[in-house]
Amino acid sequence: MKIETFDLLEFENANSHEKNIYAKKIDAHLQKIGFLIIINHGISKTCLNNISLVLDIFFNQNENFKNRFQAPYNGYPYGYFVSESETLAKSIGNNTPPDLKESFNGGPIRVPSKNISKEAFDFCYLPTIWPEIENFKKYWEIYYNEMENLAKRLMSVFAISLNLKANYFNKYINNPISALRALNYPKITKKVLPNQQRAGEHTDYGSLTILHSLNSIDGLQVKYENKWIDIPNIENSFIINIGDLMARWTNDRWASTLHRVVPKNFSGSRKTLAFFHQPDWDAKINCIRSCVDKGIKYSEVKSGPYLMNKFNSTTNKNC
Repeated sequence: MKIETFDLLEFENANSHEKNIYAKKIDAHLQKIGFLIIINHGISKTCLNNISLVLDIFFNQNENFKNRFQAPYNGYPYGYFVSESETLAKSIGNNTPPDLKESFNGGPIRVPSKNISKEAFDFCYLPTIWPEIENFKKYWEIYYNEMENLAKRLMSVFAISLNLKANYFNKYINNPISALRALNYPKITKKVLPNQQRAGEHTDYGSLTILHSLNSIDGLQVKYENKWIDIPNIENSFIINIGDLMARWTNDRWASTLHRVVPKNFSGSRKTLAFFHQPDWDAKINCIRSCVDKGIKYSEVKSGPYLMNKFNSTTNKNC
C-alpha cells in the first residue's frame, strides 16, 4: 500500500471535469486507507520556519521552565503536558504504558460571541497558557490561522470527492473547535517498557488531522491489512488523515486508520505539529446522503460532546 501524494494547487486550478477525475481518485484511496500526503499547499516557508523556531526554543528549555506553563489541573485542555501524561492506546481499549512524548496544546484563537455552554467553554475555549518566549504566541496564531484555512480547503475537496457541492461542509465549520498540538518525542535515554511507544496506536477523533514534521526523524506508521507501514517524510508536505468523526459522517466509506509513532531512532528528538480539525461544538453529525448504500451504521452525535468523551478516555488521571 502506497500513501498517495495529492497536489492541492493542481486540484484547485483544475476545471470541473479534471476536478471530478481527481476527486474520484481521492475517494478510492480513502476507502482503502485514511491517509494521504499533500504538496503545493500554499503555506509559506516563513510561516513554517517561524513556528519551528519558537517550538525548538520552548522544548529545549529545562523542565522547571516548561512546567511553569503546565495545565493547572487535570482536564484543563491547553498548555504544556509532560511526557507520559497520555496513553493514546487507551482510546481503543489497549492498556499500554504511557506514551513517550511531551506536548504543548492550544485551542481556538477566536471565541464565539454568544451561545456558548459552560461545558463547551471549559473544554474548548479556556485560555491557552502561553510560554514566555518572544513571538511564541504570534507565530502560533499565524500557523493556527493557516491550518484553519487549509482545513476548510480540504473539506471542500472532500465534499467534491463525496459527490457533494464544494461548500457542503461550510455550515458545520462556522466556529470550529479545532486544536493545535506541538509534539516533541524526546531522545530516549531510559529503557522502553514492553508495548510502550512514542505514541501508542490509535485513531484520531475529529474530521481530519493535518500533520507537519518539523525535522527528518521518522517513526509514524499506519496499519493496513494487519501490517504496519512507514509514512514517508516528504519535504514541505503535510500528512492528512481521516478521523473517527469523518468515518461516521461517511458511514465508514472512508477509513479512520490506526496509526502510531514508534521509537525507531532512540538518539533523535522527533518534533511535529498536529492540527486536529473539528466541526462546531453543536454541529449535528449524521450520515452523508451520498454514503447511504447498505443502511446507516451510526446514530446522530454532536461534534463537541463526542470529541470530549473520546479525549477523556486517553488522559492518565494520576498525572
